[in-house]
Amino acid sequence: MGIIELNGLEVRLGGRTVLNGLTGELQGNAIGLLGPNGAGKSTLINTLLGFHQAIRGSARVFGLDTHHDRARIRQGIGYMPENDSFIGNMSGVRFVRYMAELAGLPPGEALERAHEALFYVGLGEVRYRKVNSYSLGMKQLVKLAQALAHGPKLLILDEPTNGLDPMARQRMIQVIKDIRKEGSIRLLISSHLLRDIDETCDEVLILKNGRIAALCNIEAERRSNRNFMELETVGATEKFSVSIRGLGCECACFPGGRIKLVMPDHVEARDLYVIASEQGVQIRRMNQRRDSLEDIFLRAMDSEMERPTYVSL
Repeated sequence: MGIIELNGLEVRLGGRTVLNGLTGELQGNAIGLLGPNGAGKSTLINTLLGFHQAIRGSARVFGLDTHHDRARIRQGIGYMPENDSFIGNMSGVRFVRYMAELAGLPPGEALERAHEALFYVGLGEVRYRKVNSYSLGMKQLVKLAQALAHGPKLLILDEPTNGLDPMARQRMIQVIKDIRKEGSIRLLISSHLLRDIDETCDEVLILKNGRIAALCNIEAERRSNRNFMELETVGATEKFSVSIRGLGCECACFPGGRIKLVMPDHVEARDLYVIASEQGVQIRRMNQRRDSLEDIFLRAMDSEMERPTYVSL
């Protein structure tokens, strides 16, 4: 069973289809949610939280239906919203305690967990200050603390580094990495920053126009996808390029003996050296790279296929 299961999920808002036939199973410890503005990311999050009802299909979180089991799902989810929604004259610890009580904890336990959560995210020393006196970075961290305080099974983070300076961003990313490494809480992270997802997630769901453009394990996608190679050669001729293509490679030649190629899985670097040796070609330099998350994202955005890209998990 996946953490999140989507089965033909369709959601309409204001007479417009926002999510259109989403089907897939999300199993990663940390799942990145990507897509351009208007792709449906926020609508999907709100649907998982039970705020929007599907007109067709269904969505499940840990096997629970997002419509019929809304209360049980919310007990197991910690949600860090993109926009601030504080009670400004509350201290940090009082605010986190209040949110933990709303999540169902008794007052005494809620207070204890509030202190723990604030120390965990690095706000222990300022927990008695009023929230409206916090810096932007501190406000982001107190939003994270309130999402953690009641001990959720799934933590949903919506743009967790939004507006942060480089040092505050790195602090937030490190806390997220620590949560993932600890392993008891699964993460769903929505961001428009590819770097955030690349640093924290092992699986990615990419939406485009309300549909799934790609759903994949990031590392598996990098390993299994197109293998790019750049060569700098001396003495290479058209015959060398033809021989490389004969191995099944896609090949493009440039002035100065530069060659760019895409190697299929069954071709290895030593195969290129064998051909070069046979033809008297010197390979002076060879650079190999795998797909980055940016490559995966751009390919998903450029794809005109009706069916999304899936990779075995």
